[in-house]
Amino acid sequence: MNRRRDTRTLDLFADWTPPAVTDRPDERVLRARTLRERIALAVAEVLDGCKDRTREQIAAEMTEYLGGEAVSKAMLDNYASQAKDEHTISFARLVALCAVTGDHRPLQLALDPLDRVSIETRYVGAIQEAMAREQMERLERLARAGRRQWRGAR
Repeated sequence: MNRRRDTRTLDLFADWTPPAVTDRPDERVLRARTLRERIALAVAEVLDGCKDRTREQIAAEMTEYLGGEAVSKAMLDNYASQAKDEHTISFARLVALCAVTGDHRPLQLALDPLDRVSIETRYVGAIQEAMAREQMERLERLARAGRRQWRGAR
């Protein structure tokens, strides 16, 4: 049987790749030797990715987000520097940075060693549905096995 490919019909999925469910840091960040270096590189990656705002503006927005806790451009520069071990960003400020920039990759960096992921809230229902379906399939297999045993016992 000779099957030829249909060249007249468009393949809707030829150039499609599913969207990423989680935001992951760049490979350069992940290859850093220490956690402090990975954090500094992740902060730098976020700050460098904000083309529409200066570090001063981001610092001001973080200060407002933190309820007046002062964040300066110099602090952001230190947080983004691998050379300054004593200036690792605090968790509260990391959350503020992610919130004001909309870039959540540093949070995923923190979750990777814990075998966890950060996802958008809108995906939680899909995960719950998949977990419920798995449980229903398991219960259905258990019910079928019980039915076979019960009917075979007669």
